[in-house]
Amino acid sequence: MSSLPAAPDLATELAQMRARFDAIVSNTPGLVYQFERQADGTVSFPYLSDGCQALLGLTPAALHAAPGRFLELILPEDRDAYQDAMQASANALWSWNWEGRIWVDAWKDVKWINLRATPHALPGGAMRWDGMMTNITESKQEQQEVRRSRARLAELSAHTDRVKEQERTRIAREIHDELGGNLTAIKMALAMLATRLDGIDPALRERTDYLDSLVDRTIDAVHRISLDLRPALLDLGLVAALEWQVREFDKQAGIDTTFSYNQRDMGLDEDQSTALFRIAQEALTNIAKHAEASRVSVKLARLRHYVSLKITDDGRGIRQADRAKPASFGLRGMVERTRALGGTLTLSHAPGGGTVVAIKIRHESTGPEPEPGPGATIGG
Repeated sequence: MSSLPAAPDLATELAQMRARFDAIVSNTPGLVYQFERQADGTVSFPYLSDGCQALLGLTPAALHAAPGRFLELILPEDRDAYQDAMQASANALWSWNWEGRIWVDAWKDVKWINLRATPHALPGGAMRWDGMMTNITESKQEQQEVRRSRARLAELSAHTDRVKEQERTRIAREIHDELGGNLTAIKMALAMLATRLDGIDPALRERTDYLDSLVDRTIDAVHRISLDLRPALLDLGLVAALEWQVREFDKQAGIDTTFSYNQRDMGLDEDQSTALFRIAQEALTNIAKHAEASRVSVKLARLRHYVSLKITDDGRGIRQADRAKPASFGLRGMVERTRALGGTLTLSHAPGGGTVVAIKIRHESTGPEPEPGPGATIGG
């Protein structure tokens, strides 16, 4: 009869388990640790992996001997968030997840670390967390660089828009003043020539009448192009410009459009008024091109801390796929203009179908908030 294999020694099993655990931990990026906080507030690190030195610049033995040094590593401005996150985890027995900066004296450098740990309640009101800390400095720096790049792009976009508006204004005035003046002089000369040709040569008189009509059409075109480049009514304020734009949109697009506002002075400077007007223009253009709407409302309101512009249509609505189209530059331009103003733009579905474009731009106001009311309404 063959004998059964001897049961493995308990100490051998524990050694094997410890070896496997150490192998896993040694190949884990970061610091694997246990952290305990007693009811009286004293703290300790029962376990620290060898990653302690690489992450914190302290040996496990040094941190075991003086566990309070970890809090001292955290930058002063990040310590409250660290303590608050710990307490919230202890109160709710939720995972402790914290990101913050530490000063590593060994390298005279600041590191970003991420701490993730699972809480366990211990007898006597103590708590233990099992978790891991990792170095996220590189990803944080990349995020910060992305934010800086976006901020620079936003500044560049805002500058480009300002320069473009200045150039639009210059060209519109030159077209109006130079071409308009020249065309008016031509029209006057044609009128004098027609008077002299009256009764002499009917064919020549017919020709001068045609030229006079052509000059009239050209003057109308100059006027229209000047208005498209920059409506002169913008000099009278945003409300006056939007009144004109809504009338033009109603007439040209054949869509019943109304405009209402709660007061004429919106408290915006020229750049803000121009940018908000361009956003409204682009929104109306998108409605004319894509919405298949029959009614549109444009509402402008000045409240205590912000100016609100809301454009609502009863069209087919905007889908998520439409927002993500690579060539949706109109919508992106609206968003960028709004961001440059420090405002927000939201798209939502209108009740009963259609789309609501809502823009809010903050402004400083010391006066009382306007009483709600219908204000003035045009169109319809």
